[in-house]
Amino acid sequence: MNEHKKIFSKIGFNYLLLALIPIILQIVIINILALWDGTLIKNINVQTIISAVTNYIIILPIFILLMKRIESSDISKERLGIKKFITYICIAMTLMWIGNIIGMIITTIIGNTVANDVVNPIEKLIQNSSIYINLLVISILAPIFEEIFFRKLLIDRTIKYGAKLSILLSALLFALFHGNLSQFFYAFLLGGFFAYIYIKTGNVIYSIICHAIVNLYGSVISTFFNLSIHNLQNGISMANIGDIAVVAFYIISLIIIWCIGLYTIFKNYKNIEFDDENREIYLEKPLRTVFLNPGMILFILYHIVIILMSLNII
Repeated sequence: MNEHKKIFSKIGFNYLLLALIPIILQIVIINILALWDGTLIKNINVQTIISAVTNYIIILPIFILLMKRIESSDISKERLGIKKFITYICIAMTLMWIGNIIGMIITTIIGNTVANDVVNPIEKLIQNSSIYINLLVISILAPIFEEIFFRKLLIDRTIKYGAKLSILLSALLFALFHGNLSQFFYAFLLGGFFAYIYIKTGNVIYSIICHAIVNLYGSVISTFFNLSIHNLQNGISMANIGDIAVVAFYIISLIIIWCIGLYTIFKNYKNIEFDDENREIYLEKPLRTVFLNPGMILFILYHIVIILMSLNII
């Protein structure tokens, strides 16, 4: 195995450990809590907090140590103007919408084929957990830590192979890491776009903010919207001006965001430039080098199994 395959194999093993170590930690913590108070582990909010602590906070220093064994490169920094940044947010929201539709169609087809309902785990979490937990975990912690994991730490170590390769790898690892088909497609599109933003700017804060706004709309704001819709459907006498305002804001804002996002995508997709000033290494067979190595193969196989289990196929 050549030097470059070894690097990508290390990356694959590291991201496999990023998935497995939190599971082990969760099992340990849940068993300790069960001995203390068995009712705690049945509480969805407690489960979500345990998941956040193990998947983000505890694993971060471990993962940084693992990734530090791989040489990194600096990416030149560029400030984004407010107009361009708003446009990026609109594109991200539009990509989420497109990916979500693709995911819904495919999971519906698979669900009908296997005669099982395919549940989106993030929707289940949003519906059953506290809105404050959603705000903390989904809209704050997840964007910060996931952008560090899948953009900053990954791209700094792969940009020397070119922007296109870094973006593809970031998108695929991010999508597979979600572990279900419902989220795979929009996670792939968003992961690639967030990688593009990071490479263009060299500053992970931009992708973190974009990620946070997308998650905020998909969790907290959508929760208020669904509640207001419920109030309106159960009779206008039960609704108030606040419910009408929430519904109006949500619909109007999304229409504006989608119009800007779709217009920008269709206008500029042919002119997208991948700045390869950081590229130092040209691989003769990039896909084979990146993916056909022990670490990446194990990472991909593990997450394929998890996705198939989520579909009740195995």
